[in-house]
Amino acid sequence: MKLMDYGLKPLDFNNAQALTPSTGVDRRTFALTSLITGFVAASNPVLAQATVTDSKGLVAGEVKVKVADGEIPAYVARPAKPGKYPTLLVVQEIFGVHEHIKDMCRRYAKQGYYAIAPEMYARQGDVSKLSDIGTIISTVVSKVPDAQVCADLDAAVAFAKASKFANTERTALVGYCWGGRIAWVYANHNPKLKAAISYYGLLDGFKEPTLRPQDPIDYGDKIKVPVLGLYSGIDAFVKQETIAKMRGLINKSGSGSEIVVFPTVDHGFNADYRPSYDKAAATYAQKLASDWLKKHGA
Repeated sequence: MKLMDYGLKPLDFNNAQALTPSTGVDRRTFALTSLITGFVAASNPVLAQATVTDSKGLVAGEVKVKVADGEIPAYVARPAKPGKYPTLLVVQEIFGVHEHIKDMCRRYAKQGYYAIAPEMYARQGDVSKLSDIGTIISTVVSKVPDAQVCADLDAAVAFAKASKFANTERTALVGYCWGGRIAWVYANHNPKLKAAISYYGLLDGFKEPTLRPQDPIDYGDKIKVPVLGLYSGIDAFVKQETIAKMRGLINKSGSGSEIVVFPTVDHGFNADYRPSYDKAAATYAQKLASDWLKKHGA
């Protein structure tokens, strides 16, 4: 499957040709020591529509976050004016921390957040030169353990706190695509989160006994963090019956979580560099997301 077809054609996550499972942690070697420059390989035909948020009034750029086994790169954007700002973890799409995710950090920094996007695939590989989504999944994404992701996000919060510019008592998370699933995963891991937002994150079908022992659908009724799910009505990856089941579970959780479905848009409707982008849906979803963060104290 061509990279830019992701979200437009069905993909069988259950039968991805994964490499030998491992914890993903190598104490000697990291596959990525700096962030992706630009966009992923096959996105060039639609770059003209991509939003570029300037960094006026911001401090923005790449940093190194200390983790248990070394350092991972991350992108940080925050207001330049001195102060401690609410912390927002920004979790990447399946394509890593490329220009779109950096731009989302800057957009939230303009709203007054200390936004940090750690590179979640730093140990597993560089997806920027891969032109096929199946290869991205089988050689990189399928090897990333949930436990590693949660630990790295914990480390990103610690980095933010140490910076003296972030109020980590007001930490929230927004995740897109692959990161949309992580929004649920990390909300289950860290009940101290003020809020989380999942943009069309997988709810089932990506479980693996060693690396991803549970899908969000397995603990929806146990979530304590208020999660806002922003989903599409014609998504080949997240079926409407699965969304309905998850909605029923979170209604039992007492977390105040909600799911909003945009009926006529597809997976990736927020990704303004891709053909799946829908400006009206993305604009409204952004308002819902911003209001959700404020409502829950982030």
